[in-house]
Amino acid sequence: MNFAFSEEQEELRNIVRQFLEAKSSEATVREQMETERGYDPTVWSQMAEQLGLQSLTIPEEFGGQGFGYVELIVVLEEMGRSLLCAPYFSTVVLAANTILQAGDDDAKAALLPGIASGETIATLAFTEPNGRWDESGIEATATDDGGTWKISGTKSYVLDGHVADLIVVAARTAAGVSLFHVPGDAAGLTRTALSTMDQTRKQAKLDFDGVEATLLGTDGAGWDTLSTVLDLAAVGLAAEQVGGAQMCLDMAVEYAKVRVQFGRPIGSFQAIKHKCADMLLEVESAKSAAYYAGWCASEMNDELPSVASLAKAYCSEAYFHAASENIQIHGGIGFTWEHPAHLYFKRAKSSELLFGDPTYHRELLAQRIGI
Repeated sequence: MNFAFSEEQEELRNIVRQFLEAKSSEATVREQMETERGYDPTVWSQMAEQLGLQSLTIPEEFGGQGFGYVELIVVLEEMGRSLLCAPYFSTVVLAANTILQAGDDDAKAALLPGIASGETIATLAFTEPNGRWDESGIEATATDDGGTWKISGTKSYVLDGHVADLIVVAARTAAGVSLFHVPGDAAGLTRTALSTMDQTRKQAKLDFDGVEATLLGTDGAGWDTLSTVLDLAAVGLAAEQVGGAQMCLDMAVEYAKVRVQFGRPIGSFQAIKHKCADMLLEVESAKSAAYYAGWCASEMNDELPSVASLAKAYCSEAYFHAASENIQIHGGIGFTWEHPAHLYFKRAKSSELLFGDPTYHRELLAQRIGI
């Protein structure tokens, strides 16, 4: 079995990298992260119209390109490398995957074409102020009011929740956890942007007060769908983390070559060599974990749950370590606001906690493999 990327996949990587180098430079990232919206609508449209990134994994019958998860991994790795400020992860990895996995053909036909064309920004709202990532954390309720579902409760830490046109919501019914979708401007829905440590990835709090919603999939089968989606999201985030970790390594090595101390480049000092060597080992290992998880996701095989948790746990720690060491190798300048090292450090920390920290995923992995 060949685990190398194909020529077409490498070409996709090159095209996406060139696009992001032009559209997601450090200056652009700093500019967008200061805005409340958090992204550039023009670039978002170009991503859809010129590159078709939003439609990448959506089946052709719903306006997409029908590619697999491996192609998505390639794109997400490049986005992590450039810290792209855009609602791509929330729309494509979370919302679109949930709609695809819910087994609701009517919803697919109604909702996916808008996502594929870039017209619809979507997100998934399932975490609540309790901060839990498992089924027990879902406390919002949905009641059937004469044939109309109405949701009440609060969702927090919702990625791009303040700008989403479409929100997929997890809530409890008499049958158990179920999924629903509501428009972003629904009556009774209050959206509040949250202050976040990582300003490149916006989050929001959503308050539902009897908001009318449409059932997605089967009543009571929501957690089965969500469990799969969270595994797919963990794999996607692992790929993003690999891209960021590789960028931190590149920055550190480049600086070690050009920074001269005591008449020689600091890269010639043993302590710096060891730091760079350790980072390289961890980044390459993280790539192996993320790429294998991406293949499992594209095949949707039995290994996915365990490999997703493994990749998320390992890539989280590898990225955070790389981001930390990058600051150390840069020394004083690495601590300043003007240097981009802190942007990667903050993204590394927020990504480490998103969907559960490494300890949570190691525990999940142990349960899944029966330890």
